[in-house]
Amino acid sequence: MALALLLTACGGNAGGDSAGEQAPGKAGSASSAPTPQDPPKDGGGSPDTSRTLATLTGAGGLELVVHTAARDQGGFLTVTGTLKNPTSQALEAPLEWNGEELQVKKTGPSFAGATLIDKVDKKRYYVLRDTEGFPLTTTGVTTVKGGESIVMFAQFPAPPVTTTQVEFQLPKMSPATIEIS
Repeated sequence: MALALLLTACGGNAGGDSAGEQAPGKAGSASSAPTPQDPPKDGGGSPDTSRTLATLTGAGGLELVVHTAARDQGGFLTVTGTLKNPTSQALEAPLEWNGEELQVKKTGPSFAGATLIDKVDKKRYYVLRDTEGFPLTTTGVTTVKGGESIVMFAQFPAPPVTTTQVEFQLPKMSPATIEIS
């Protein structure tokens, strides 16, 4: 249930569509899916912004500041960050961020297209999905107003404990190597 509340809080449903509002309830209701722990937060529902692991740029001027990439005891890796629009104009989130799978496309706008690349073990990790196909990531971001910042997270299967760095990729953005804690 906490995940559903967090997804609602982090959804950034700037476009006002109902798809972003439906996904969190569905994601939280999957009883047979693994239950990832809530993304790290500082008590106010925001990521720990005291660190910056990387800043991705692109997507027409949007910036994504990655703050954490933390393992949890359940075998998940949660990446948190802040999506920023440093311009004075509203910018559209690229459709490619939603991912390519047909099941995920049906769930609405999300960051399901994000991946982690383990260059040492030569593996690619995709955003986790619940049993109904909803991605375990921030949903509902369609437009980012000028000067606006939106909290985001994405959960992945955790790479082996020997892996300390991965490349974080989000379509239409520059990739960046991040440290796993």
